Amino acid sequence: MIELTLREIADIVGGTLHDVPDPAVTVTGAVEFDSRRVDSGDLFLALPGEHADGHDFAAAAVAAGAVAVLAARPVGVPAIVVEPQPVTPSRAMALAHDRDGSGAAVLTALAALARVNVDRLVAAGGLTVVGVTGSSGKTSTKDLLASVLAPLGPVVAPPGSFNNEIGHPWTALRANSDTRFLVLELSARGPGHIKALTEIAPPGIGVVLNVGTAHLGEFGSREAIAQAKGELVEALPPSGVAVLNADDPNVAAMASRTRARVVTVGQSSGADVRATDVVLDADARSRFTLHAKGSVSKGGTPRPDGGTAVELRLAVHGEHQVGNALAAAAVALECGADLDTVVRALSDARIASAHRMDVRTRADGVTVVNDSYNANPDSMRAALKALVSMARTGERRSWAVLGEMAELGEDSVIEHDRIGRLAVRLDVDRLIVVGDGRPAHALHQGAVMEGSWGEESVLVPDIDAAIAVLDNEIAAGDVVLVKASNSVGLWAVADHLTEAAV
Repeated sequence: MIELTLREIADIVGGTLHDVPDPAVTVTGAVEFDSRRVDSGDLFLALPGEHADGHDFAAAAVAAGAVAVLAARPVGVPAIVVEPQPVTPSRAMALAHDRDGSGAAVLTALAALARVNVDRLVAAGGLTVVGVTGSSGKTSTKDLLASVLAPLGPVVAPPGSFNNEIGHPWTALRANSDTRFLVLELSARGPGHIKALTEIAPPGIGVVLNVGTAHLGEFGSREAIAQAKGELVEALPPSGVAVLNADDPNVAAMASRTRARVVTVGQSSGADVRATDVVLDADARSRFTLHAKGSVSKGGTPRPDGGTAVELRLAVHGEHQVGNALAAAAVALECGADLDTVVRALSDARIASAHRMDVRTRADGVTVVNDSYNANPDSMRAALKALVSMARTGERRSWAVLGEMAELGEDSVIEHDRIGRLAVRLDVDRLIVVGDGRPAHALHQGAVMEGSWGEESVLVPDIDAAIAVLDNEIAAGDVVLVKASNSVGLWAVADHLTEAAV
């Protein structure tokens, strides 16, 4: 964050100073909502949580070095106090434990502070804000963007999926005068959510990856999801750039909704940045020819349209990463990178966020694909295809340990049934479905009905039962995919497998 005095912060957020001996004291560090992470010069946010209220940790935060606390009531230590306010529907999930409006007040203040921070850095000419949205692939693309932009200057990107009303401004406030690029994920659980996030940190470049069925329960239809995702490109200025997936008709149609210049990516022949000749290796890592119109590369082959074609090998796993890499490449090229730099960066890039296509091989040759952070029908299909590709290439046995996909609404049973059937069609060798609710039963039944598998698909009630099956039956050289929505906590299965003595 840029350096601001407590008086300046109070003016920005509309708060009053309490127990502040010197309003001219400057916040020189970060903004933190976890008192255990507070360091000297920080500003501490007093937010309500499931088990504790941040106001109760205000004194501890100041003792740890915080200059002051951003709070909704006086806390006995230096504080900027804002008035409690009602929790709006768009913030209901982020502030699920806000009973008195204190969290809503602090969150509103946080957004205002983030907006000033971003506006001043952009006005100074040193910061480019890149926003990424889509039904799936946001976090992976965010990590690829951080890697491919790093050669051009310092990058701030969120850890994991800090993409809501708390994580978004928190990340925006990590940017300071040294930051060249601020990469942000934008998530939505309903109309207007992405628009609200763009008002916190207005993007100069917007990337829309796809329109799928994630959060279908909240939106009701794919068309409504497309309308919401398009709020990102609507927020771009005329001087901005919209990077759109040409392979997804719902995304390509967003070109008419933006004032910004449009750059298309994909495997479609007309895409500005596209991939051809995609081939997967034994670990489902893609090799393909990257074509970029108008790009310059020392080692590339010039094309008649003035573009360049170069070969690119990705270190990340799954064919779905091709589209993510194309989006990252397009952004980097727009920011001034040459194609050689883009290829080098993407060739070395890894997914930094935990539990996302994290592939590890044990000493006995068992490969564990930990993609357990989240799941929706689109990402589930992509992960299953990656699993099968890895198993087939090495003639190995494939296991899919799957849990519930959350927030699918009335289509939940149907979508889980489809995933079970897809596992059979893809010829997954063994399926373990974890859970005792209707979605898990539908997933298991879909597999049984599609293939009359019998013992090839097993339904278990919990994680311990899944681990017991694996410990008893897994063999050297097997490939195991672990995937479910975050709430299932299925990463415990992957952790057990990778930590198991062999």
